[in-house]
Amino acid sequence: MSFGLIETTWGVFLCYGVSGLGMVGIGMNVMHDANHGTFSSNKKVNKAFALSLNMVGSNAKIWTIQHNVLHHTYTNIDHADDDINLPKFIRVSPNAKQYKIHRFQHIYIWFLYGLTTIFWITSKDFVSVTRYKKMGFVKERMFPSILKIVGWKLLYYTYALVLPLIFAPVEPLYVVLAFLNMHFMVGLFTTVIFQAAHIVPEADFPLPEDGDKIENNWYIHQMQTTANFAQKSRVLSWFIGGLNYQIEHHLFPNISHVHYKKISKIVRDTAKEFNITYHVQGNFIQTVLNHARYLRDLGKPIPQS
Repeated sequence: MSFGLIETTWGVFLCYGVSGLGMVGIGMNVMHDANHGTFSSNKKVNKAFALSLNMVGSNAKIWTIQHNVLHHTYTNIDHADDDINLPKFIRVSPNAKQYKIHRFQHIYIWFLYGLTTIFWITSKDFVSVTRYKKMGFVKERMFPSILKIVGWKLLYYTYALVLPLIFAPVEPLYVVLAFLNMHFMVGLFTTVIFQAAHIVPEADFPLPEDGDKIENNWYIHQMQTTANFAQKSRVLSWFIGGLNYQIEHHLFPNISHVHYKKISKIVRDTAKEFNITYHVQGNFIQTVLNHARYLRDLGKPIPQS
């Protein structure tokens, strides 16, 4: 059965590709701000648009705990910042234990980044809700929480995969491949955007003192663990919701991203006045290469003393 609009395999891949661009754009411009409460001055509007993440297979409530609470509060702190709590075969912190496989991580990391959203729409939310429940972040009983996650995922799979499998006049295998390809590209791009602002040589990875205390205050900590990039690219900044101004975002997560560029000069001048480093990388390609080199350096054998 077909509606006569998409008749070829390449057309299916093209449509999923466009959908992927939409996922990235909406996720970084709408969902991200909405979950931070900055998309609108109306809390109900923010809550409604935050659900755009649920509409693409993940879960806004779980993501908010990981991102708003754990990442923004404990940026680049091992075992506290969930953005760097990765499998053992990925080493993104100089404080993490090193294994032999890490010497190749700058090569295989891109494939793993591409699997990020596939992991989100399949198992990550279930793993995270169980963990966050134990940590006290999820107050709701487990069964209702999991049931809601399942319901949203069924809705997503229905319109994003099942309906195309029914109506697209191509082999089901190609529909599945186009769907997976879309998520691979979305996962690769979004993960690089977020990781390239923190997993770079310029960023610090402070160790807590006395078990749970950080030497600097929160604002200085954000300056030391975050780096901006591609500040001259208006197109990239528009597409990724101003997240190339990560310093400003981390300092003022309650301000809409449309103001980041304007306040960046104030932040930079204030940092200079108080002799605080303001980390800025080059264009996007240079930033990605910088991130790759850092991953390579973290994989090099540590000299034995």
